[in-house]
Amino acid sequence: MDAILALDAGTTGVRTVAFGPHTEVLATAYRELTQYFPSPGEVEHDPLEIARLAHETLDDVAHQLVAAGHRPVALGITNQRETTVAFDRHTGDVHPRAIVWQDRRTAPLCDELAARGLLPTVRQRTGLVLDSYFSGTKMRWLADHGALNGSSAPAFATVDAYLVWVLTGGRVFATEPSNASRTLLMDLSTRTWSNEMLDMLSLDETVLPDIRSSLGDFGTVTSIESLRGLPITAVLGDQQAALFGQACFSAGMVKATYGTGSFILANAGPTVPSPRDGLISTVAWDAGSHGGVSYAYEGAAFVAGAAVQWLRDELGIIQRADEIGPLAESVSDSGGVLFVPAFTGLGSPFWRSEARGSLMGLSRGSGRAHIARAVVESLAYQVRAMTDAFRDAGVEMHELRADGGAAAMEFLLTTQATQSRVPVVRSTSLEATARGAATAAGLQSGLWGSMSELAELWSSDFRAEPADPTFADIGYAAWLRATERA
Repeated sequence: MDAILALDAGTTGVRTVAFGPHTEVLATAYRELTQYFPSPGEVEHDPLEIARLAHETLDDVAHQLVAAGHRPVALGITNQRETTVAFDRHTGDVHPRAIVWQDRRTAPLCDELAARGLLPTVRQRTGLVLDSYFSGTKMRWLADHGALNGSSAPAFATVDAYLVWVLTGGRVFATEPSNASRTLLMDLSTRTWSNEMLDMLSLDETVLPDIRSSLGDFGTVTSIESLRGLPITAVLGDQQAALFGQACFSAGMVKATYGTGSFILANAGPTVPSPRDGLISTVAWDAGSHGGVSYAYEGAAFVAGAAVQWLRDELGIIQRADEIGPLAESVSDSGGVLFVPAFTGLGSPFWRSEARGSLMGLSRGSGRAHIARAVVESLAYQVRAMTDAFRDAGVEMHELRADGGAAAMEFLLTTQATQSRVPVVRSTSLEATARGAATAAGLQSGLWGSMSELAELWSSDFRAEPADPTFADIGYAAWLRATERA
């Protein structure tokens, strides 16, 4: 049986998944990624560890496929998007730490650029806002701190371009629009690097990768013996890959991913969408001959599953992540406890980098279950803030297609349906990100013939309908007041 591989280089770990012709999972391998927090608000990864885990999981899955009699025919790559790597393309030397998308160290630079009156230009050219979330200011910070000193072929890259370079043995240094549109450096209309944005951040285009179609030729694997010669036929940023994996191929279709953060994307069709308050505009994908370019509106909350990890690893309130749902449901309400998961600032629609996480409303009767419920409710509140902004932007939502690890909690999804006033439908595959990368790669390599065929393969296993919103609105109003204090 032919198999399509998806390499998903995420924030908390690296996963490789092999899919068959009916998008069934044939093999999988996962390794957790080390998180570094050198100072408050700073988050880093080791690029060499990312590359090593990519090699290990790909090789592991390759051997599983061979043992089961399957044949890998193509590879798709998806990745945490704005995380920035600095390296030398000649020597392979890598700056010891990549700056992760959650990192806030460049917030002062963003404030300085905003004070110079550059925000309207940034919004018009890139669809983004001046926030340390995006890659461009991270590149500027790395350059200012000597990351490229002594390099004969200096390079800045998001994780996708770095992994393509690694897997092809340095032969291909390329990205694509769904990732490039997250850098503050790409013109959203032309899908090329913007001289105006490069000048704003004093960066040179020569240090950046080529921008290619998301579905296309990214070379072949040379660095893994078990997969040598395997073509890389698609690359997508993780949230756009999830939109693709959820088969949201038509304008107006919306997905919500509850991963490390929460990310809501609405397919906006083939035309660059106008800027909308609280939201960003981005490229969904450039499918080339399979459908051309699609854009998207996006809302991003920086902390979702990361808050569950915090309960587990820092507070010890739960021992395993899957304990949070039953614990939250063991009480009828949060007892007045409110949680604002602004560990790295507030994203859409607030865009307040100075905000910090808060736990409020504690009483002597507050227990583990009340805190757990407040955390789960906060995930739904964050997404409601974004779906409300979507409505204000004119996006008519008929359903919200949910995926990601936290989407396993039916309590979260039923809460979300009532909060957002829209049915929430959970994908049968919670790994929509990997599925999107694989189906894009398979479409390009001919395993599937069209997006319509892929849409027919999508299915769901749970649906939540909105309930009476009275008490939900009261809780949400209290949470909004808590965000103001945060």
